[in-house]
Amino acid sequence: MHVGRIVFSQLMDLLPRHEFDKCVQRYHGNYRVKTFSCFDQYLCMTFAQITYRQSLRDIETCLRAMQSKLYHCGIRGRVSRNTLAKANENRDWHIYADFAGILIDIARKLYAEEDFAVELQQAAYALDSTTIDLCLSLFPWAKFRKHKAAVKLHTLMDLRGSIPTFIRITDGKVHDVNILDELVLEPGSFYIMDRGYIDFARLYTFTQNLSFFITRAKSNLDYRRLYYQQVDKDTGLRSDQTIALNGYYASKDYPALLRRISYFDVEADKRLVFLTNNFTLPALTIVQLYKCRWQIEIFFKWIKQYLRIKTFFGNTENAVKTQIWIAISVYALVAIIKKELHLDLSLGEILQILSITLFEQVPLSEVLMKTVSQNEEFESPNQLLLFDL
Repeated sequence: MHVGRIVFSQLMDLLPRHEFDKCVQRYHGNYRVKTFSCFDQYLCMTFAQITYRQSLRDIETCLRAMQSKLYHCGIRGRVSRNTLAKANENRDWHIYADFAGILIDIARKLYAEEDFAVELQQAAYALDSTTIDLCLSLFPWAKFRKHKAAVKLHTLMDLRGSIPTFIRITDGKVHDVNILDELVLEPGSFYIMDRGYIDFARLYTFTQNLSFFITRAKSNLDYRRLYYQQVDKDTGLRSDQTIALNGYYASKDYPALLRRISYFDVEADKRLVFLTNNFTLPALTIVQLYKCRWQIEIFFKWIKQYLRIKTFFGNTENAVKTQIWIAISVYALVAIIKKELHLDLSLGEILQILSITLFEQVPLSEVLMKTVSQNEEFESPNQLLLFDL
């Protein structure tokens, strides 16, 4: 007897199916496909991400064990290891990249008013990359070093809600600074990055586009001080200077002035020097903004811990990118669920709960609503006291 819809089905209802179909049509994903559609492939790979499956055989075994429930969660085709492997290898990964972008846009709107560590009216983004190591003999297309393969996940993350807004997947040899050429800069926004992105010609495009950058200065920076501001050294600040670059090529690449802020981090016992083209925010706010860059490091650790992006179900470039983009879409979906249902749970807790309840016939909100845990104390009129106090 059917007593309700399974959690997986309710979860997939949150996806904008018409937008997914548009992505499939754009790249002719279902061309000459009879039984195992792109949406079937997406559902199987999403199931693998949420439940931490280890291989294609693992996915096939688990889904076939739930064969009677697959129709109700939207999987119409027969799940087969070979069919799924061929779909990952041949169906254009851009389908899932575009769909992940749609989910990211939905999530960003939900988190648009989210607060973060700094009171700031403008948008603030953190830019960084993470390397995923691969076996060179299995992934020869992912060139990195002589005896090693890898892919890089270049990410621009909105600090309001920790939602990635721009992602580029490249082989390991692509230097981080090249990604600056692909960014669409928003006037008035802040872009926070580490020293690996210092290229003064590229940084000057931020100034030309009326956007701001914050980065760490290299130790061999050649500059001359033009002006300085008094700072409160009790806050950790050591100097706030307006500088110009001295080097012939550097001064040609970046002819405008820069702001150099020196700060001593007591906790790390380390002196930090920052460069920015913003001259209006207080120096301490610039320092606090750079500290917020740590959120993107947490994001990378999260997706590597909770999603399947360190081991892959296929060896081709298309299969790897398909798996990564579906993992990103799952992250965006979990972020949407958290906001839509007004949950106090962390994203990791939500994913863990879903991993063991996907095929239960319980309302999704009931599964995820935080109830009284076993560790919380509560009073019950039927509870006897062990000791009289």
